[in-house]
Amino acid sequence: MDISSIYLLLSVCGTTWAFTLDLDYGGVPLWINRFLGEPSVLTLKDRMDPGWFRAVNTQSCPLECDCPIQWPTALYCDHRGLIQLPSGLPSRTQYLFLQGNNITILGTKAFANATNLRWLILDHNQLLSEQLDNVLFSNLTCLVNLFINNNNLTRVPVGLPSGLKQLRLAYNHIEKISAGALQNLENLTLLLLQGNRLKTIVESDLKGLGVLNLLDLSHNLLETFPKHLPPSVQQLYLSNNSLTGLTGNSLHGFNGLRYLRLGHNKLRNEGLDPGAFNLTSLVELDLSYNQLTEIPTVPTTLQYLYLEVNDIQEFNVSSFCRTTGPTSYSRMKILRLDGNKLEYHKLPPDWVFCLRVLHNIYI
Repeated sequence: MDISSIYLLLSVCGTTWAFTLDLDYGGVPLWINRFLGEPSVLTLKDRMDPGWFRAVNTQSCPLECDCPIQWPTALYCDHRGLIQLPSGLPSRTQYLFLQGNNITILGTKAFANATNLRWLILDHNQLLSEQLDNVLFSNLTCLVNLFINNNNLTRVPVGLPSGLKQLRLAYNHIEKISAGALQNLENLTLLLLQGNRLKTIVESDLKGLGVLNLLDLSHNLLETFPKHLPPSVQQLYLSNNSLTGLTGNSLHGFNGLRYLRLGHNKLRNEGLDPGAFNLTSLVELDLSYNQLTEIPTVPTTLQYLYLEVNDIQEFNVSSFCRTTGPTSYSRMKILRLDGNKLEYHKLPPDWVFCLRVLHNIYI
């Protein structure tokens, strides 16, 4: 079955998630809802004859774009070698795909005739922060998804509309979050900032993000665990930084945190407070590719723990269970310890009583 057949199968099943082989939209799949009329996220370039679109669709359409009749509010202007925005954007436009071009500048009135935009995809262009006007996005009151991954931004854009739900700014050159840039985004649930040059997060940077669910700060230049993060976060990604430890208060207030990724850092046991991960909401914890010599203490409610490629030499049952009994045991399902200095036959005999519901252990 080819990819087009697979996608057709997905698209007729109502609410689905879709991905492409050539674009990843910042590494997180883009969920699409067919009942809301949301269009395909697959590029149409070289997949369908543009002449066919114009033959069957009598609505206005910029020459640089494809306007499929099945998604009348979508414009596909991606991968066209554009250096500026197509002129004459129809007022009906709600979904605008501009990824894979060479656009460097967006004028103040770039979207003056397309104020009903819901999705704006600008990934893989050459956009510069100094060329983005402060009011460029402010009139796009219907905008829910803004993607500017893989550009040349050095700061987070300002003047973003308050209805925004997803802001994807991965793999730019962002060194700081502009003052007040995110302050009014009370509906934002997803923020991608991985692959930038952030060294610190100050108190005002993420203030006001009351419903933020996923925050990705991986592949930055952070040396200490950032403070002042929104307590609503359930998925926190901090891998590929230079973190050396966590205090007992680093995760204080994160009562809903479920997924924490800290792989590929410089974590050492002496830098980890014994209660650093004492969070019963945690489901998955990634501590792989660090410098740990002992298994840190984790809550008994944790289900997935990744500790591969550290320097661990001893298996401590107390790291998983403080006591063992009929109702006192670890809920661990997957435990990875491969790439350490452990051998399966040298594990203490009582580990099976603690990890009694374990599905897989890798040593």
